[in-house]
Amino acid sequence: MKHRRIGVLLGGMSSEREVSLRTGEAVLAALQLRGYDAHPVYVDRDVDLVLRQQRIDVAFIALHGRWGEDGCIQGLLETMGIPYTGSGVLASALAMDKVKAKELFRLHNLPTPAYYVMHRRDEADVMEAHGDFGFPAVVKPVHEGSSVGVEIVHDAAELSAACERAFCFDDELLIERHIAGREVSVAIVGDRALGAVEISPRAGFYDYGAKYTRGASDYHIPPRLTPDRYRGILTQGLRAHHALGCGGATRVDIMVSESGNEYLLEVNTVPGLTRTSLLPKIADAAGISFEELCEMMLMGAGLETARRGRGDRRAGHRAFAGAERRAAAPEHH
Repeated sequence: MKHRRIGVLLGGMSSEREVSLRTGEAVLAALQLRGYDAHPVYVDRDVDLVLRQQRIDVAFIALHGRWGEDGCIQGLLETMGIPYTGSGVLASALAMDKVKAKELFRLHNLPTPAYYVMHRRDEADVMEAHGDFGFPAVVKPVHEGSSVGVEIVHDAAELSAACERAFCFDDELLIERHIAGREVSVAIVGDRALGAVEISPRAGFYDYGAKYTRGASDYHIPPRLTPDRYRGILTQGLRAHHALGCGGATRVDIMVSESGNEYLLEVNTVPGLTRTSLLPKIADAAGISFEELCEMMLMGAGLETARRGRGDRRAGHRAFAGAERRAAAPEHH
């Protein structure tokens, strides 16, 4: 891999472009520090031409949101024969679609909050669509990430206003039962659960601002859970990763209710790699540096068609196993 030209794909055309730029710049610096021939590939609508001009051998996907995390760029790379990091086309598309992901969670008997789907045609009479679902509820655009357009609502007026704002991002909304409790995120790397972090926003909930503003949230690694509950969280995260057919590195978001029940929220197939991102925090607690983490992710790069052909869905497994032997086991509360 050291002799191959690595293209770090960053930017993109989604609402998460700025986060992608920060992720991509951090990855680029890390790979160059480890001695790789890594170059930035700024993604726009002419990305196919740019990829041909750059003549890269491997793509490190640092794109977030639509056209980068939803299977689109993965499909383009497949047709061009360029190996890439992370999950394949189908898993990426399923994870990005919050409704399809929840349907698969339920199919695999994985707990997830109750929900219904609202379409733009329902906007005229939001409360009729809401029926007796009750409050509080969470409004989410189906195909966005980084909590873009997400709001917690407590009554009919808040619901109508939140839906109006969320429809600016998507024609389809997920209305989900609000679960009060601890938000925990599990890191999966190389087909194994690396660890987890508990997020405690200092104000409100873990929205876009809390995610990307330094000092806006507190983090607990490992989460403040019993050892048995902690192991259960890691198992649930890995099961969700497998349910969607994911590969490489993912981050699974889970709510642990005040009564101790676990609810899967979503799987992120291109986790953020900024200085405030959760995956690097979990890796660091496991004794894996940011540079090592990026290298491990790079080692898992491949083409989905080739992986399927040899029956290998464990991207990065060997790279993870080596790092795992060096990592100290975290203490449990």
